Amino acid sequence: MNLGLFGNRTKRLPEYFLIMKVISHIGANLKKIYRTYSSQVLLLLETKGFSNLRPSFLEVLQHICDNEGASIRDIGLAINLKKQTMTSHLNELERRGYIIRRQNPNDRREQNVFLTEFGSKFKFALAQSLDSVETNFVNIVGQVELERIEEQLSKFYEKVRFHNDQGQSEQQSLEL
Repeated sequence: MNLGLFGNRTKRLPEYFLIMKVISHIGANLKKIYRTYSSQVLLLLETKGFSNLRPSFLEVLQHICDNEGASIRDIGLAINLKKQTMTSHLNELERRGYIIRRQNPNDRREQNVFLTEFGSKFKFALAQSLDSVETNFVNIVGQVELERIEEQLSKFYEKVRFHNDQGQSEQQSLEL
């Protein structure tokens, strides 16, 4: 007897696809919102003289602006980028004059990332741009609705992250 791709779950197949469809739509909508947000921020930054950025650089720089002196590892973990990607982004941002890396005095193997003078000017322009984009979003959906969406997405992410962390812990204990 051939159980097919989904084994003995074929009776629940429509429910499975419905759930996948909902999750897929959530992901697609979040991606569209993020692209809209980042393109608006980058456009405003461009008018302020910061025209050489990509959306992926924006994420890295936002974290550095909020956590100046953070280690490369901490930045990568916070924004979920692999070490190779982080290194590439930081090399480019350093080449463009936004950041500087300094050896951690307590751990010579670790580097910390700081804004340059140009990076500090960017931080100010970023704060203005983010405020403008948020005001735009509030004008579209309202303050209460925007806060509700943020709260719901945060709760959803925490539940998914907790579930994934639990699964990884169980997998690691099985490997021992």
